[in-house]
Amino acid sequence: MCGIVGYIGPEEACEILMNGLARLEYRGYDSAGIAMVGPDGLLQIVRCQGKLSGLASKLTETPVFGKVGVAHTRWATHGRPSEENAHPHRCGPLALVHNGIIENYAPLKEELEKGGHQFASQTDTEVIVALLDSERRKCGDYRQAVRNTLKKLKGSYALVIVNEEEPDMLVAARKESPLILGISDGACFLASDVPAILPYTRSVVYLNDEEIVFLSKAGYTLESLQDGSERRPEPQQVNWNPIMAEKAGYKHFMLKEIHEQPRAVIDTFRSVVDLERRAVNFPELNLDKALLDKIERVFLVACGTSYHAALVAKYMIEGLCRVPVEVDLASEFRSRDPILDDKTLLLVISQSGETADTRAALKEGLDKGAHCRAIVNVVGSSIARLAQGVIYTHAGPEIGVASTKAFTTQLIALYLLAVHWASQTGKQPRETIEQCIQELIELPGKMEKILADAERIGDWARQFKDYKDFLYLARGPLYPIALEGALKLKEISYIHAEGYAAGEMKHGPIALIDSEMPVMVLLKHGPLFEKMISNIQEVRARDGIVLALIEGEPSEIVGPAENQFVLQPSSQWLSPVLFSLPLQLLAYHVAVLRGTDVDQPRNLAKSVTVE
Repeated sequence: MCGIVGYIGPEEACEILMNGLARLEYRGYDSAGIAMVGPDGLLQIVRCQGKLSGLASKLTETPVFGKVGVAHTRWATHGRPSEENAHPHRCGPLALVHNGIIENYAPLKEELEKGGHQFASQTDTEVIVALLDSERRKCGDYRQAVRNTLKKLKGSYALVIVNEEEPDMLVAARKESPLILGISDGACFLASDVPAILPYTRSVVYLNDEEIVFLSKAGYTLESLQDGSERRPEPQQVNWNPIMAEKAGYKHFMLKEIHEQPRAVIDTFRSVVDLERRAVNFPELNLDKALLDKIERVFLVACGTSYHAALVAKYMIEGLCRVPVEVDLASEFRSRDPILDDKTLLLVISQSGETADTRAALKEGLDKGAHCRAIVNVVGSSIARLAQGVIYTHAGPEIGVASTKAFTTQLIALYLLAVHWASQTGKQPRETIEQCIQELIELPGKMEKILADAERIGDWARQFKDYKDFLYLARGPLYPIALEGALKLKEISYIHAEGYAAGEMKHGPIALIDSEMPVMVLLKHGPLFEKMISNIQEVRARDGIVLALIEGEPSEIVGPAENQFVLQPSSQWLSPVLFSLPLQLLAYHVAVLRGTDVDQPRNLAKSVTVE
């Protein structure tokens, strides 16, 4: 959720940069900073921990001047929130800001330290600027040094660089992290998101992956990192009102939030995953090894979509940690007088942190002496304050009532908890923990591919929007995703839909299957695959219409290829995240075609704060 703003032009840059950061505050951050090339050609850098008001106060005391600069708001990733870890980071004549994760920063850092470089922060970003300075000194060509540096980086990045030795230039690049270029008469802008630059220009160029842009007051040049070829795109005109600006050009908040999920997943895991040690750290959770060793039973308590996340987590925690888990609806939890004690962990899950039934369940656990923790998206919410420890999902603001990115980030938070627990207690070998973290690092790329290849989901929506009933079938950890997919369709399209464990189909739902019943099946290769194939055969034998989400490759045995959507394989614990995305998209497109209010479906509220 970091924010970047850059400027080069005829005006004083400081106010422009600070205004841009203010327009990106919705992304969330814990520190901020600014770097400018002053009238004397020297860098001026001001940083602080905390909010923009703190940075503004420091700039009042120590003003900066110049017409070329960059500013940044940071969510802590490598290293805690602090002034030392805040961006921009400097090395020699260079200052740099960065969004994303550099996966190979540890070996790069080790190599630079052997060469004599001393680091002042714990960030992967400082490694980039140190590497760039090293390359600059080796080859003597600044532009080539930028290319050499980027080619050595593995991971995701949006970068903007200022250089005392090139005071009339900004350099930027992106890979898998958003960055846009804004153009006006005599000036160029850079930003993580369009709202930051709308007061100054509506003419924008969207940077491609692995593309570098060199900006000056005379204009800009876009080059491919791989072959150096130039791209000369026509700028696009952004004609948004303020609400559309918040939607970043998407028709609905829900669609925007669906597409934000890869970034939200990264933001949720990167502040607690130590990539160098391949470990998970939860300082705010207050669950150390001594306490985890005492836990004999876990209760996961939530409502609605968060309840489905809890159902997935039951498979994760029992599978990785070998501790029995019960999952309860918060609205039912207190009424059954649950058996809780000091050997019980009660974990409540709430996007808003204000859900009344969930808050009441938490109070019940506290009163009965359980160890009570929470997963929430809102810092300072009542549940976060009541709980004895918290995992924050860094989904950012979720405006659409039907939860999307809040759900997938809850899955990530729960996965991280299970991995942390298994590591702390020795329930899984070290190589398993490392593999779990590696699979998590690879997950956002797989999510991006689903979102990029989702045209078939729109075709399904057009084909099936007028059907009155849907059935969703799955097994194992994907079963709760069938429940969630059905819930999404019900919430926003008002079509009746039911999710079932596929093995239960013969115990009732099979009576409903006919030629007017689309059946969505979720297929993952593994021990349950053949059983799912048998369920599909039963549906087809009764003329049901099979739509399949399937890992790997289409399968003739499932049915026509046009009725299959292929996902990249992932672990059994992370596949639920991937399978969620096409189901969200299907619900969205069906609702749009049916003309319902996607972002504010009837009778529903974003946060249920009454019981």
